[in-house]
Amino acid sequence: MAATAQRRVRRPAVHIGYPAYRTAARRVTDVLAVLAAMASAVPATANANQHPNHAVVAVGILTALPLLARRKWPVPVFGAVFTLCLTTALWDNFRTVNGLALLMALYTVAALRPLREALACAGALFVAIVAAAVSVAGNDWWYDGIFICGLFGAALGLGLYSATRRAYLAGLTERAERLERERDQQVALAAAAERARIAREMHDIVAHNLTVMVTLSEAAAKSVPTSPDRSVELMRGVSSIGRRALADTRSLLGVLRQGPVPAPPDVLPVPGLDQLDGLVDQVRAAGLDTALEMSGPVPDLPEGLQLTVYRLVQEALTNTLKHAGPGARAVVRLRFGPGELRLEVDDDGTGTNGTGTNGTSGPGPGSGLLGMKERARAYGGDVLAGPREPRGWRVSAHLKLETA
Repeated sequence: MAATAQRRVRRPAVHIGYPAYRTAARRVTDVLAVLAAMASAVPATANANQHPNHAVVAVGILTALPLLARRKWPVPVFGAVFTLCLTTALWDNFRTVNGLALLMALYTVAALRPLREALACAGALFVAIVAAAVSVAGNDWWYDGIFICGLFGAALGLGLYSATRRAYLAGLTERAERLERERDQQVALAAAAERARIAREMHDIVAHNLTVMVTLSEAAAKSVPTSPDRSVELMRGVSSIGRRALADTRSLLGVLRQGPVPAPPDVLPVPGLDQLDGLVDQVRAAGLDTALEMSGPVPDLPEGLQLTVYRLVQEALTNTLKHAGPGARAVVRLRFGPGELRLEVDDDGTGTNGTGTNGTSGPGPGSGLLGMKERARAYGGDVLAGPREPRGWRVSAHLKLETA
């Protein structure tokens, strides 16, 4: 990302300097071409006439002047050069023509204008050449006519080749720029997806562990007068959960640092189905009577899907801890079927949720439920949450194992 930003900073300097250099070079080239065309008109006129008409020579020289604007107005410049050449030819009985200026004008039209305009200009020129050859040579017109038409045909071909090459290079440049934009978009999308994943993990880790720690701390405070030993045991549980939460948080935040980050020696494994019993025990120790039921043959699932199931159960039990109220009971059911997994977390609590995550009194779905839905959609499923009859709350998820 930093290298891309540096390229974007340096690139305008290249684009600012290059066109000015290119424009100056083109102007010098155009001036030299005009001078060469002017110079070619003098010996041609002198060789054709023992006593050349100075007016014809002057017009032949001036025929090259419109070439100064040939890049800006190719077709009008060709028309002007063609008209002046035709004028000098008729004036001097087809003996004085600035052929080099006419070749340059036709080449420019073929190189810079669409094909139909180039062919139209070339067709008009070839008709004039054949008519002039017939007028001068009579029945032997075909030799001179074919030779001269071949010269102008070569100029036409070179111009068309230049146009094709320019279009090809422009296409390559456009394709390279498009690929660079697509690459930047892919990088941005990948970064956004990674941020969303880290946000979901942070929410699940922090919300669950803090909820359990708060519940254990409250229970320890209440049991101090009557059972000090129980309070000590509960506070040790708070300490253990806090250390685990710190380790998980450090592991997640490490991917946000730039450069290689050495892995801590006590990296925890990715939570999966094997850790569900420990999660249920942890919630049960916090005061929520929780049971885990699994039915159907358990297939060999990838770590990503197991992590999704673990986080769904963790978020649902965290909400139950916060909102179910005292004396509630929760049941986690996992049903494995052909190509699918159905997950249900039911509780019989009487509490309400002020944020809308686990109840109907809130303004809308909270970040917890949104994170659960995002996880489920990654495996072609969805998450539903709503009240049960006569009381309690249910969170259900359906995941497609084929997607995994």
